[in-house]
Amino acid sequence: MPQRLIEMVLPEASVDEVRQLLAEQKVIDVWYNTLSENHTLIKILVSVEESEPLIDLLDKNYSQMEGFRLILLTVAASLPRQEIDEEKPPPSKEEKEKRAARVSREELYTQITDTSKPTLAYFAMVVLSTVVAAIGLINNNVAVVIGAMVIAPLLGPNIALALGATLGDTDLVRSSLKANAAGLLVTVLLAVILGLLLPLDPSGQQIASRTRVEMMDVVLALSAGIAGTLAFTAGAPAALIGVMVAVALVPPLVTTGLMLGAGHFILALDALWLSVTNIICVNLAAVATFWVQGVRPTTWWEENIAKRATRISLITSLTLLSVLIVLILFAKRS
Repeated sequence: MPQRLIEMVLPEASVDEVRQLLAEQKVIDVWYNTLSENHTLIKILVSVEESEPLIDLLDKNYSQMEGFRLILLTVAASLPRQEIDEEKPPPSKEEKEKRAARVSREELYTQITDTSKPTLAYFAMVVLSTVVAAIGLINNNVAVVIGAMVIAPLLGPNIALALGATLGDTDLVRSSLKANAAGLLVTVLLAVILGLLLPLDPSGQQIASRTRVEMMDVVLALSAGIAGTLAFTAGAPAALIGVMVAVALVPPLVTTGLMLGAGHFILALDALWLSVTNIICVNLAAVATFWVQGVRPTTWWEENIAKRATRISLITSLTLLSVLIVLILFAKRS
């Protein structure tokens, strides 16, 4: 079972109260270290499922105290191994809802926001993934296209946008939109330049498959969004799970730019249609997955804002997706 180590600094006068509080919680072990005459370092070993409720409880009770600091650390392993109590009764429905079968909200938030910032490295990876994808598409080389998906950094901003909508965090939504828009714009503009400079064959399989929208593309994008979000909430490396989202975003965007640069405007419009469909599906799937997994703000007034933001995001995405599906079916009949 994955574990986390919570380190918390509190005034010495609060230690007895913390002992009583932790005695009622499901923790694996606790250590108390005196830092000075006034402060104590408390280390709490806890399972991943219990980390979020415990962090929320500690934050609620002690965050206003002077000198308070809480740090969450990932535990690779701990000995002795935690034994499973087979005689322990199964958790109640309330306990199951309280526990999150995922990393804590704070860990998730930090991980996602760190990967969604429009840094110099982010734009460098956008440029490199665009060049690699363009070469793979032009040469009809599947392996090279997959290589572009591996290095594409578009996962972070898309998942951050979904998390911001789920939590009602307008600052995160705003920053992720900026990073997302900048990354998409750089991808398309660079692909346009490459389309002007490099010879290409629009009938090639890798390009032709990105200039039409099928129902399977909708299923692929929804699956990519769900898989990427689930992997994020499980704490998997971003470089690993980025491939699933990149498969739905990078090749169609690069194809859009290549077709524009080469003067094939109808094909560029078709590729853009596929790109928009994929972006909507990925974000819809991510918001829905966060909501189903119980990612919620800590306070009731933030939760009310988050519910409204989530509802707006889901309704908007579903409406747009419904329109796109109708257009896809209509185009197939025509």
